[in-house]
Amino acid sequence: MTEMPADDREPTGVARGSSGGAAGGSGVANRIEPERRSSSDGEGLEYDVVTTPVLVIGAGAAGARVAISLAEAGLEPLVIGKRDHGDAHTTWAAGGINAALGSLDEEDDWTIHAADTLNEGHHLNDPEAVELTAREMPDRIRELEEWGMPFDRADDGAINQRYFGAQSYRRTCFVGDRTGEAMLETLIDRARELEIPHRENVMITRLLSDGRRVFGAAGFDMESGRGLLFRSNHVVLAAGGFSALYDRHSSRDDENNGDAQALALETGSRLLDLEFVQFHPTGMVGERYGEQWDGRLVTEAVRGEGGRLYNTENERFMERYSPEQMELDARDVVARAIAREIDAGRGTENGSVYLDISHRDGDYIRERLPRMVERFTSLGVDITKEPIEVAPTAHYTMGGIDIDFHTGETGVCGLYAVGEAVSGVHGANRLGGNSLAETVAIGKLVGDHVATEVGTSDGSPSVTDEQRALAEREFQALESLAAADGDVSPTTLLAELGELLWHHAGILRDESGLRAGLEELEVLRDRTRDLRVDGGIPSRSFEYAVDLSFSLTVAEATLRTALARTESRGAHHRTDYPETGSDWRVSLLVSADEGQFAIDRREVDEPSAPVKAALEEGYELHYHHLE
Repeated sequence: MTEMPADDREPTGVARGSSGGAAGGSGVANRIEPERRSSSDGEGLEYDVVTTPVLVIGAGAAGARVAISLAEAGLEPLVIGKRDHGDAHTTWAAGGINAALGSLDEEDDWTIHAADTLNEGHHLNDPEAVELTAREMPDRIRELEEWGMPFDRADDGAINQRYFGAQSYRRTCFVGDRTGEAMLETLIDRARELEIPHRENVMITRLLSDGRRVFGAAGFDMESGRGLLFRSNHVVLAAGGFSALYDRHSSRDDENNGDAQALALETGSRLLDLEFVQFHPTGMVGERYGEQWDGRLVTEAVRGEGGRLYNTENERFMERYSPEQMELDARDVVARAIAREIDAGRGTENGSVYLDISHRDGDYIRERLPRMVERFTSLGVDITKEPIEVAPTAHYTMGGIDIDFHTGETGVCGLYAVGEAVSGVHGANRLGGNSLAETVAIGKLVGDHVATEVGTSDGSPSVTDEQRALAEREFQALESLAAADGDVSPTTLLAELGELLWHHAGILRDESGLRAGLEELEVLRDRTRDLRVDGGIPSRSFEYAVDLSFSLTVAEATLRTALARTESRGAHHRTDYPETGSDWRVSLLVSADEGQFAIDRREVDEPSAPVKAALEEGYELHYHHLE
């Protein structure tokens, strides 16, 4: 992508002209214009107005793929991200990306991929979203290959594929154990070829909306602190999920904290199935490897290549929980099994179990899992010779923004969403390898649709007095937040929120715990009145204070939907309602009105006839194929 100028550079004439020529092309470049407003002290505060035909919030794989489709249609979107260019959560998706290529198992096809996804999602998935993803993925893999993604190869030169948990066939394409990083690099290289403008280190704090449509967004530059008003009639949210709200999680602390969901909810969009949070079975354990590694992911590829789980009594305990699929059963099954072993006193002194792949050939491990070998070697552990300690970690959120998967539309005119920010593909539990798949499969469809919606006048949208006033109120609110001088830091409250969710809305839940969590959440929210922000705008303290406001909103919605769903399904396990209820094959929709949540039910559609046929065939992985 082409980098947009930072605030200390010349603020006008900053972007190339549109490539134009395609239907729907705006013919107008992105622009930055300086503005000045008066503040209460009379000194005034400067901010920039940035106009663009399409604003893409989120610079990971989903946002990049949307932008590529827009650029290929002759438009010039602007992609903004909270981190440095190329540094997005996509890079942490190590193990692989699913597509029914049949490189090793010719019997596989898209209908079986869809059936596996529905089974893993406990049939709460949006069948249309699942089928779109499964059908699109072979073409998206070939596209990535054409753009230079260096997939591992089988002996005959075809793209290699490995087993992943709960998949009937070897379907997961990979680049060693750095697949997400390689994919994002490939997408960024393609975006640079198309000269797509990109701006890094930008935090969006509010979408500009009247409740019916969006007109852009307001936020600030995370390096200079300068206010930013983005004016666009088309905004795409691709800013990730909310797993980092939990105490132990596989994300970095300042990403996946619910900003996409909270921003969308405030515009009048609805959220879907927030109670479904995936706890990956194999996270690193801080007590063993150091606090900075606590919760970091040990890729499922370790188990996909034959890794085995043992308790401290040297029992391969998955024989007790899942004798057919063993360590490659669904993530929710394996995570609960590990949690139960630890609760039963068969875990290590560090609160973990052992994951061991040392029975495989050392050279094979080094070839297939180079990043894991390198990481643990740096910590004094040779995984080719000894086991590692693992325990469940909050990893992925199946819940998110409710969209139309053909278009990305949210129900608020001009606002679209894609990637982990949304809900529908994964149902009650995500099939490993489908997260990267969703980003490029649905990302292309959304980008193609948005391109058809952009008209000539969208290339240079004007800023009305009402929109300017809304943005300036947001800038004033940010100033007030930055000046907070109480006695409690945002990091303290975020840490307490993480513990609250881990204990009350974690792997195992019940009514009393969820109600206690809501009560504790209100106490925590009251304590934000005594917030202290150190360093003003910009500072890490200020960024965490903004995160806190998003996180509190999404945490409450998660607790309330978990309380409302009185059954166990997939990643949502209620110890007081341990059975899956036949009358609960419904999605829970969350809407907000003046801070009050409403929860509604929606029936889940049926899959198409070809996918029903695949489901009836009963395809299933048997772990012993690996033995």
